[in-house]
Amino acid sequence: MAAEVEIGRGKSGRRAYAFDEIGIVPSRRTRDPEEVSVAWQIDAYRFEMPLVVAPMDSVVSPAIAIRVGRLGGLAVLDLEGLWTRYEDPEPLLAEIASLDDLRATRRLQEIYAEPIKEELIGRRIEEIRDAGVTVAARLSPQRTAQFHKAVIDAGVDLFVIRGTTVSAEHVSGRAEPLNLKQFIYDLDVPVIVGGCSTYTAALHLMRTGAAGVLVGFGGGSGHTTRTVLGVAVPMATAVADVAAARRDYLDESGGRYVHVIADGGMTNSGDIAKAFACGSDAVMVGSPFARSNEAPGRGYHWGSEAHHGDVPRGTRIDLGTIGSMEQILFGPSHVADGSMNLIGALRRAMATAGYTELKEFQRVQVVVAPPAP
Repeated sequence: MAAEVEIGRGKSGRRAYAFDEIGIVPSRRTRDPEEVSVAWQIDAYRFEMPLVVAPMDSVVSPAIAIRVGRLGGLAVLDLEGLWTRYEDPEPLLAEIASLDDLRATRRLQEIYAEPIKEELIGRRIEEIRDAGVTVAARLSPQRTAQFHKAVIDAGVDLFVIRGTTVSAEHVSGRAEPLNLKQFIYDLDVPVIVGGCSTYTAALHLMRTGAAGVLVGFGGGSGHTTRTVLGVAVPMATAVADVAAARRDYLDESGGRYVHVIADGGMTNSGDIAKAFACGSDAVMVGSPFARSNEAPGRGYHWGSEAHHGDVPRGTRIDLGTIGSMEQILFGPSHVADGSMNLIGALRRAMATAGYTELKEFQRVQVVVAPPAP
């Protein structure tokens, strides 16, 4: 346990680290990047790359989910987004990209006030499934009980329950909370749940029977949770803490392995490599893909927190576009800022540190390395 730092006479806290405050230490042995495997498997589903595209309307449409699946990855469709509220959301996506900053949040709230249509949930999932790729779809904990049957009936492969902060013991005096343990037990599909940011919260989520746990608050680049709520846990520390919970739960459960998926806060290939170095099995990212030419957001990026009706905790940001989805994933890159050829950079980071498998790379040495001013 890290020593606590005195914040003031009446309060102490652990020193925590963000990805840009740590560095990967190369070993005495290096490898050829071509010998490195970045394959990832969760439950019965194997992927040739460990990048999961986040369930955000700015980056995932049914067409994008199919394309990413055919490239060897996984993209999660947001079932509370525009694709389940409107028959054809393309004009609205174009409008969102054209809004000035002053009007963006209010207009997003208006657009997302349209009710979710259960028949569209089934139709979107079937569209992805019919293309022959693995289908992953997301609901928030608040809407899981209402819509989960439609999701399962439509043939989802991986069910993602994703919120800003998800606990196994949500207490509410207004409504019957979702009993995650009972819910996951009753389902026939693997469930990925989160976000969480502490050892204890992760351990509780693992005990629900989840196949994977999301670490972080999601939303990354466009998130304002720290500003609005004051809630923040730097990601390097959060991932390492949850990886420790995975190790201890493996012993507690007699060998049940729960995947740790870093979610948010990774804007470049170096951040992604550090997430694995801290113990992630996979990463969930949005903003790097929002910059692809094919992204539904047309260079703009926002998450579900940006259109919350009462307390928006995100904003629409202008990232621009830099290249195709294939270039962002596999290169070639024509920039030196870590925004393109994400998989190639991960392979090279692993090779430089002397590792050929992701599970081995989790053991790499890291150091505290404050970012250059």
